[in-house]
This record gives sequence, structure tokens and C-alpha cells, in this order.
Amino acid sequence: MATYKPRNILITGAAGFIASHVANRLIRNYPDYKIVVLDKLDYCSNLKNLLPSKSSPNFKFVKGDIGSADLVNYLLITESIDTIMHFAAQTHVDNSFGNSFEFTKNNIYGTHVLLEACKVTGQIRRFIHVSTDEVYGETDEDAVVGNHEASQLLPTNPYSATKAGAEMLVMAYARSYGLPVITTRGNNVYGPNQFPEKLIPKFILLAMRGKTLPIHGDGSNVRSYLYCEDVAEAFEVILHKGEVGHVYNIGTKKERRVVDVAKDICKLFSMDPETSIKFVENRPFNDQRYFLDDQKLKNLGWSERTVWEEGLKKTIEWYTQNPEWWGDVSGALLPHPRMLMMPGGRHFDSEEGKGTSFASGPNQTRMVVPTFKTSSSTQKPALKFLIYGRTGWIGGLLGQLCEKQGIPFEYGRGRLEDRSSLMADIQNIKPTHVFNAAGVTGRPNVDWCESHKTETIRTNVAGTLTLADVCREHGLLMMNFATGCIFEYDAGHPEGSGIGYKEEDKPNFTGSFYSKTKAMVEELLKEYDNVCTLRVRMPISSDLNNPRNFITKIARYNKVVNIPNSMTILDELLPISIEMAKRNLKGIWNFTNPGVVSHNEILEMYKTYIDPKFQWVNFTLEEQAKVIVAPRSNNEMDASKLKNEFPDLLPIKESLIKYVFEPNKRT
Repeated sequence: MATYKPRNILITGAAGFIASHVANRLIRNYPDYKIVVLDKLDYCSNLKNLLPSKSSPNFKFVKGDIGSADLVNYLLITESIDTIMHFAAQTHVDNSFGNSFEFTKNNIYGTHVLLEACKVTGQIRRFIHVSTDEVYGETDEDAVVGNHEASQLLPTNPYSATKAGAEMLVMAYARSYGLPVITTRGNNVYGPNQFPEKLIPKFILLAMRGKTLPIHGDGSNVRSYLYCEDVAEAFEVILHKGEVGHVYNIGTKKERRVVDVAKDICKLFSMDPETSIKFVENRPFNDQRYFLDDQKLKNLGWSERTVWEEGLKKTIEWYTQNPEWWGDVSGALLPHPRMLMMPGGRHFDSEEGKGTSFASGPNQTRMVVPTFKTSSSTQKPALKFLIYGRTGWIGGLLGQLCEKQGIPFEYGRGRLEDRSSLMADIQNIKPTHVFNAAGVTGRPNVDWCESHKTETIRTNVAGTLTLADVCREHGLLMMNFATGCIFEYDAGHPEGSGIGYKEEDKPNFTGSFYSKTKAMVEELLKEYDNVCTLRVRMPISSDLNNPRNFITKIARYNKVVNIPNSMTILDELLPISIEMAKRNLKGIWNFTNPGVVSHNEILEMYKTYIDPKFQWVNFTLEEQAKVIVAPRSNNEMDASKLKNEFPDLLPIKESLIKYVFEPNKRT
């Protein structure tokens, strides 16, 4: 039997339970394999699961969704991926009864995106698709022979139905396009690192807290359990010895009733099963038994090593030593948990977990903002941006960034308020994403908008909405550069308090017509599910000659007010906007650096780094009001949502020094 040797492996969902054990094992045992992990860090994933691999030079982590075709294509090409081990999925049956559409999106659509990327790139030598024993449906209680790999698929719940549907797609791509696929169907897995919505870790954590163990129905349902390290070894064997086009059951003949599992855990915690076990309402449908024939995998040389008693003791020991691994899991410990899937995934309480954010290895960067390469001149690029706002400051910088990163892009020719010209742009350019950096802010400042209200409405409101609508019609994500100048300090967010406005807060500043139009359009854009709104504030860049630069402005004023504000360092944040597009992030985002900085603090830095002789004079808001037409917005924005998505984002003062003042420092 020929042994397959991969070079560059993409493992999806490897911050989750089973895949993290597989990834850590391969990284440890095969230092000449490059392992790239792709995981969106949903609620049941945790970067700490990959801590054993953190410092390994053959490991790289990328945060992203398998549903992003751009990102998947990009990774396959730039990382020269030849092998995919596809674990990423929503797997908890209880959740599938409450939100089955999320399972269809992740398990079927996500798999389809991966398969299509494999077809387009044409470089994959193995695609290992991880399925479940539940696709076979319920096994007869008196059956003495388990389901074999050719048994009929008869799923009985939304979760298993989506896994069966994904298998059909995998099989179709193997038949239609010759994709070299292997499918696995496994029994239940238990062990360290498992999110406690599953039976065994849930019972362990409840027992640790002295609470009753809830059992669905009468507890007579039978399941087979494999220890996680045994399963990781099974995948190691299948990777190297599995035959293309074949299915492999990963199972055990040893079965246990759910009530017996609960009794075993009670025994190890010295609890009385009679008083510690509580029978609760059953699931809408609860398969009585899953039983597999695992002889085919055994023929490859694999066998179960860990006996139940040993594996359960190891698992209990791990959870008692790591009780806060998952943070607050009280919702998962309910008898019938529902839909814990949350945008933005899980964030960490420990500094150790926070330190594992984006990539590992001495030569890896933390944010994926690389140069795109195509394998041939005729291949359709994975990314192509259509940018509006060519003559504007941000639009111009976006074009420069795309050139630097090798991302194909074109500037739109149509006017935002002209629907037909926008449609012509999209049809001619065929973009994957649209960036809207066009808008009216006024020259030299927003006071212009007070006397040009119809022009301001035409572009800022009608034009932006038209572009969003056209993008939605063509299935395109629109990255919309908006403003945070729609808030002002108030009693709930007083100046200097550190309490910033969050994305969900309602705008409260109506002092300028410009801000009114931006608040108005932001509210209307909430009706569009294809828009990512980026609230920029007082933008600053390293180009101190640009008249739109906030530093350039205040350095030229005769007098300045001195108020702390949230601000946006474009040199740091514009590359992040491109990364957000790649991840297909949506909704409203406070697009500022964390924290605030005052006018005087900026000018002190200017004096220190640029001009030691520089001097300025302050005046009050009342004095300022006499020389401007419209009041100005002053506020602090809460940037924690952006910081959680991009942990390396610098606080405003640090970013100013690193990106603006140090590069311009005069000696």
C-alpha cells in the first residue's frame, strides 16, 4: 500500500475540539509538514487549544471563515496547499433544532466553497472530509453488525442532514471533477479541550459545581465513545494510508447508555446517582443508537488504545485543572442549550490565550495582508476591488495599498447617485468587493455643507444608498467609509470618563448638516445585510503635507481647542479595512484606534518629533463657535469590537508615534 506524503496542509476548524488534537499531533510528529489552520473562532473554538503548537515554525494560524471564497482561494494559492483536512462545522444537535439555517450555511455552503476552490486551483492531492456517524441514522437496537461504509444515509436531525448534504457535494466533486477525496464518519469523541455543550464535559463541569446531571428522556440511548488522542491517530493513519474515493468509519464496538455515562461520572466524583441524576424532556428526535463497523480502518493498522475508564479519568483530571478554559459557559450547561453561535467568536480571559492571536513561527506576521499571486494569467483573481472615491484622500490611499499588496482593483467611473452607471461599472469590472470612499465632507471643512445641503444629500445619502442597493442586487459586500462624528459627549458618556460610544448606540449629535446626513444614511444602511460600515474619526496619516490630515489642519490653525477625541490612524487601519473585506465582515464598526488623544497632546508630539520651535494657542468651545458655522463633534468611541477582531490594534497614542511621528522624525 502506497503511503501518501503531504507538504502543505490546510486544516479547517482546528481551534475546535477534534481538529486541534489532529493539528497538534501532525505539527509535533511531522516537522517537515507545513500546517495552516483556518478557523473563524466561533463560540466552541479556542486558540488556547493550539497552544502546544504556538511556537512551532511549521504552524500558521489564520482567522477566517470557510464561507469566504476569496480567503479560501487566496490561502490555497499563496500557501501552496496540496492537502485539506476539513473539520470546520457546526456540530451540536440541540442547536440544530433551534437554528438549522446556521448549520446549512456552515456545513453545506462552507464545504461547497472549499470544493469550488479546489476545483479552481487544481492543486489539491487529498481532500479529507470529516463527517459523522449520525448520517446513517438510527441503528436497530438488536443489530449485531454495525453500519458499514456503503450503508444507506438516513439522517434524522437537521445537523446530520447538513452533514449528509455536504457528503453529497464532496462525492459529486469527486465524480465530476476528479477531486481526490476521502470521507470519514466517526463516533462520539471525548477528552480535553471539548466545549461543554457536549455530554461528557457538560456532566463533568456540572459535577464539579455540585449540580445535578440532566439526561434527555430516560437515558437508555446508546452511544459509542472514543478518546480524542485515539481519533487524532486515526486521522494520521487515514491521511497517510487512506485510499482516494473511499469512506472510513472511525468507531468502537464498546457502547454505553447515556445514563451509565452519568453514573460513571458520579462514581468518580463520589456523588450519589439517585440524587445527582435528573431526567428531563427529550429532544424533538433522539436516535436510540449509532453502531459502526470499523474493520476497514483497522485494516489500515489503526486500533483503539484508550479504555473508557482511563480516558474518562484523564478527561476529568484535565477539566478540574482547567475549570476556566472556556470562561462563562453557564448557557451551555443548561439541559437544552440553544444557539450559542455568536459573531466574533470567543475571546480569552488569560494573557496566554490573548497572545496566540494570528500566527506563529519566527517569520509569521500577525495579520494576513499579503501579496496576491495567480497561478496563470488567465485565471480569475480571487480578489478584485472596485473603489469609489478616486480623487478623495482615503480612496487614493486604498488604491496605493492595493498596488502594494498586489490586489487587482479599479476605480469606479459612475457617479453614486446614477444607478445605471454603477451597474455598468460592476458589469465591466466584475469586482469581488466594493469600497465606498466617496462622499461630501466639504472644502475646506464641513461648514461648506451648511450652504450646499442638496449636494450633500445627493452624495452622502442618495448616492450611498444607491450603491448599497446595487451591490446587494449583485451579491457584493460594500465596505462603506462612514464617520464617527455623529456623537457628542453627554451625561452617559462624559469627557474623560473612558466610556465610549458603542456600535449599537444611537447618534446624538446634530450640530452640523454633514453629521445629520451621515447619521441618517447609517440608520438606513442597517436594512442592508451586505454593508460593512466603518466609522472613521478625525483621520490622520503619516503624510503631514496632506491638507486633509487632522494634524496638518490643527498645526496650521491660529488657535485650537483642547478636547480628547477618538481618532483614526489610516496607516494602521486602512490595511485592516482590506482584511475585513477578505473576511467578509459586515455591520457597523467603530473604525478608530482604542482610547482618546487631545489636540494639545498631538501638538506636543508634533513639537517633540517635528518642530521643537512650534507654538500654539488654545481657545474655548465658546470662542471657537464664533469663527465656525456649524458646531463640531467631540466624543470617545468604544473600539473594543475592532480590537477583539484585530488584537494587535494599537492604542491611539502608540499608533501616532509608530505610524506618524517616528517616520517623520526630524533630527
